[in-house]
Amino acid sequence: MICALAVAVFAANLWQPYPEIAPLQHIPTMLLLFASPWLLRRWPLSDCAVASLVAFLLLHTLAGRYTYSNVPYYAWGRALTGQSIDAAMGWTRNGFDRLVHLSFGLLWVAPVAEIVRRYAGAGWRTSLWFAVLFVGCVSALYEIFEWLLTMLLAPGMADAYNGQQGDVWDAQKDMAIAMLGAFIASFWRARDVRGS
Repeated sequence: MICALAVAVFAANLWQPYPEIAPLQHIPTMLLLFASPWLLRRWPLSDCAVASLVAFLLLHTLAGRYTYSNVPYYAWGRALTGQSIDAAMGWTRNGFDRLVHLSFGLLWVAPVAEIVRRYAGAGWRTSLWFAVLFVGCVSALYEIFEWLLTMLLAPGMADAYNGQQGDVWDAQKDMAIAMLGAFIASFWRARDVRGS
Protein backbone atom coordinates (compact mmCIF):
# COMPACT_ATOMS: atom_id res chain seq x y z
CA MET A 1 0.00 0.00 0.00
CA ILE A 2 2.73 2.46 1.00
CA CYS A 3 4.79 1.55 -2.07
CA ALA A 4 1.73 1.96 -4.33
CA LEU A 5 1.24 5.48 -2.95
CA ALA A 6 4.89 6.27 -3.68
CA VAL A 7 4.56 5.02 -7.27
CA ALA A 8 1.42 7.14 -7.79
CA VAL A 9 3.11 10.28 -6.45
CA PHE A 10 6.21 9.57 -8.52
CA ALA A 11 4.11 9.15 -11.69
CA ALA A 12 2.30 12.43 -11.00
CA ASN A 13 5.65 14.20 -10.72
CA LEU A 14 6.93 13.08 -14.12
CA TRP A 15 5.18 16.07 -15.70
CA GLN A 16 7.28 18.81 -14.29
CA PRO A 17 8.34 22.36 -15.06
CA TYR A 18 11.97 21.31 -15.77
CA PRO A 19 11.71 18.35 -18.18
CA GLU A 20 15.36 18.52 -19.28
CA ILE A 21 16.50 17.68 -15.73
CA ALA A 22 13.75 15.12 -15.01
CA PRO A 23 15.65 11.97 -16.07
CA LEU A 24 18.69 12.90 -13.97
CA GLN A 25 16.52 13.54 -10.92
CA HIS A 26 14.11 10.62 -11.16
CA ILE A 27 15.88 7.60 -12.70
CA PRO A 28 17.47 6.44 -9.40
CA THR A 29 14.14 6.80 -7.56
CA MET A 30 12.29 5.00 -10.33
CA LEU A 31 14.77 2.08 -10.26
CA LEU A 32 14.41 1.78 -6.50
CA LEU A 33 10.60 1.87 -6.68
CA PHE A 34 10.52 -0.85 -9.35
CA ALA A 35 12.93 -2.99 -7.30
CA SER A 36 11.12 -2.42 -3.99
CA PRO A 37 8.57 -5.26 -4.26
CA TRP A 38 11.37 -7.78 -4.85
CA LEU A 39 13.60 -6.20 -2.17
CA LEU A 40 10.82 -6.18 0.43
CA ARG A 41 9.88 -9.80 -0.32
CA ARG A 42 13.52 -10.84 -0.03
CA TRP A 43 14.26 -8.70 3.05
CA PRO A 44 11.00 -7.69 4.76
CA LEU A 45 10.97 -4.55 6.90
CA SER A 46 8.53 -3.20 9.46
CA ASP A 47 5.79 -0.84 8.30
CA CYS A 48 7.51 1.98 10.19
CA ALA A 49 10.80 1.40 8.33
CA VAL A 50 9.05 1.27 4.95
CA ALA A 51 7.06 4.43 5.79
CA SER A 52 10.32 6.23 6.65
CA LEU A 53 11.88 5.25 3.33
CA VAL A 54 8.76 6.23 1.39
CA ALA A 55 8.59 9.60 3.19
CA PHE A 56 12.14 10.31 2.12
CA LEU A 57 11.48 9.23 -1.48
CA LEU A 58 8.39 11.47 -1.60
CA LEU A 59 10.42 14.48 -0.41
CA HIS A 60 13.15 13.66 -2.92
CA THR A 61 10.60 13.29 -5.73
CA LEU A 62 8.97 16.62 -4.87
CA ALA A 63 12.37 18.32 -4.76
CA GLY A 64 13.39 16.68 -8.04
CA ARG A 65 10.22 17.98 -9.68
CA TYR A 66 11.49 21.51 -9.11
CA THR A 67 15.22 20.69 -9.48
CA TYR A 68 15.64 21.21 -5.73
CA SER A 69 16.61 24.88 -6.19
CA ASN A 70 13.16 25.97 -7.32
CA VAL A 71 10.76 24.29 -4.89
CA PRO A 72 8.24 27.05 -4.15
CA TYR A 73 7.97 26.28 -0.43
CA TYR A 74 8.14 30.01 0.32
CA ALA A 75 4.95 30.57 -1.72
CA TRP A 76 3.29 27.61 0.01
CA GLY A 77 4.33 28.97 3.42
CA ARG A 78 3.05 32.45 2.57
CA ALA A 79 -0.28 30.96 1.39
CA LEU A 80 -0.66 28.97 4.63
CA THR A 81 0.65 31.47 7.18
CA GLY A 82 0.89 34.82 5.43
CA GLN A 83 4.62 34.84 6.29
CA SER A 84 7.71 34.29 4.19
CA ILE A 85 9.71 31.34 5.53
CA ASP A 86 12.88 32.70 3.91
CA ALA A 87 12.46 36.13 5.51
CA ALA A 88 11.65 34.64 8.92
CA MET A 89 14.72 32.38 8.81
CA GLY A 90 17.03 34.92 7.17
CA TRP A 91 17.74 32.65 4.21
CA THR A 92 19.08 34.04 0.95
CA ARG A 93 18.81 30.77 -0.97
CA ASN A 94 16.16 28.12 -1.52
CA GLY A 95 16.67 25.81 1.45
CA PHE A 96 14.44 22.91 0.45
CA ASP A 97 17.42 20.83 -0.65
CA ARG A 98 18.88 21.12 2.85
CA LEU A 99 15.57 19.85 4.27
CA VAL A 100 15.82 16.80 2.01
CA HIS A 101 19.42 16.12 3.07
CA LEU A 102 18.41 16.47 6.74
CA SER A 103 15.50 14.11 6.14
CA PHE A 104 17.87 11.57 4.57
CA GLY A 105 19.71 11.37 7.88
CA LEU A 106 16.53 11.45 9.97
CA LEU A 107 14.56 8.93 7.93
CA TRP A 108 17.17 6.35 6.92
CA VAL A 109 18.72 5.61 10.32
CA ALA A 110 15.84 3.49 11.66
CA PRO A 111 15.42 1.32 8.51
CA VAL A 112 19.16 0.74 8.12
CA ALA A 113 19.54 -0.06 11.82
CA GLU A 114 16.61 -2.48 11.53
CA ILE A 115 18.24 -4.21 8.57
CA VAL A 116 21.56 -4.54 10.39
CA ARG A 117 19.87 -5.90 13.54
CA ARG A 118 17.57 -8.28 11.71
CA TYR A 119 19.83 -9.62 8.98
CA ALA A 120 23.34 -9.23 10.43
CA GLY A 121 22.45 -10.01 14.03
CA ALA A 122 24.10 -6.86 15.41
CA GLY A 123 23.17 -5.30 18.72
CA TRP A 124 21.23 -2.06 18.86
CA ARG A 125 24.29 0.16 19.48
CA THR A 126 26.24 -1.37 16.60
CA SER A 127 23.25 -1.14 14.30
CA LEU A 128 22.76 2.55 15.10
CA TRP A 129 26.45 3.33 14.54
CA PHE A 130 26.35 1.43 11.27
CA ALA A 131 23.26 3.42 10.21
CA VAL A 132 25.00 6.73 10.99
CA LEU A 133 28.07 5.65 9.02
CA PHE A 134 25.81 4.47 6.19
CA VAL A 135 24.24 7.94 5.96
CA GLY A 136 27.67 9.60 5.90
CA CYS A 137 29.04 7.22 3.28
CA VAL A 138 25.99 7.38 1.01
CA SER A 139 25.90 11.18 1.33
CA ALA A 140 29.53 11.43 0.21
CA LEU A 141 29.07 8.91 -2.61
CA TYR A 142 25.93 10.69 -3.79
CA GLU A 143 27.69 14.06 -3.92
CA ILE A 144 30.53 12.50 -5.93
CA PHE A 145 28.03 10.71 -8.20
CA GLU A 146 26.11 13.96 -8.68
CA TRP A 147 29.30 15.78 -9.67
CA LEU A 148 30.48 13.03 -12.05
CA LEU A 149 27.06 12.63 -13.65
CA THR A 150 26.67 16.29 -14.45
CA MET A 151 30.27 16.72 -15.60
CA LEU A 152 30.18 13.66 -17.87
CA LEU A 153 26.62 13.75 -19.19
CA ALA A 154 25.36 17.29 -18.80
CA PRO A 155 28.10 19.82 -17.93
CA GLY A 156 25.86 22.74 -18.93
CA MET A 157 23.24 21.68 -16.40
CA ALA A 158 25.60 21.08 -13.46
CA ASP A 159 24.45 23.99 -11.32
CA ALA A 160 20.76 23.37 -12.06
CA TYR A 161 20.99 19.64 -11.31
CA ASN A 162 23.26 19.91 -8.28
CA GLY A 163 21.26 22.75 -6.74
CA GLN A 164 24.38 24.61 -5.66
CA GLN A 165 22.79 28.03 -6.06
CA GLY A 166 26.23 29.62 -6.24
CA ASP A 167 27.50 27.99 -3.02
CA VAL A 168 30.91 26.39 -3.61
CA TRP A 169 30.56 24.51 -0.30
CA ASP A 170 27.13 23.09 -1.13
CA ALA A 171 28.26 19.45 -1.24
CA GLN A 172 30.02 19.67 2.12
CA LYS A 173 27.05 21.41 3.75
CA ASP A 174 24.68 18.79 2.30
CA MET A 175 26.78 15.96 3.75
CA ALA A 176 27.07 17.70 7.12
CA ILE A 177 23.33 18.27 7.44
CA ALA A 178 22.60 14.64 6.48
CA MET A 179 25.01 13.54 9.23
CA LEU A 180 23.31 15.92 11.68
CA GLY A 181 19.98 14.26 10.86
CA ALA A 182 21.55 10.82 11.33
CA PHE A 183 22.95 11.72 14.74
CA ILE A 184 19.62 13.18 15.86
CA ALA A 185 17.77 10.06 14.69
CA SER A 186 20.28 7.69 16.30
CA PHE A 187 20.18 9.51 19.65
CA TRP A 188 16.38 9.51 19.51
CA ARG A 189 16.30 5.82 18.64
CA ALA A 190 18.85 4.96 21.36
CA ARG A 191 16.69 6.78 23.91
CA ASP A 192 13.66 4.74 22.79
CA VAL A 193 15.62 1.47 22.96
CA ARG A 194 16.96 2.21 26.44
CA GLY A 195 13.48 3.18 27.64
CA SER A 196 11.87 -0.06 26.46
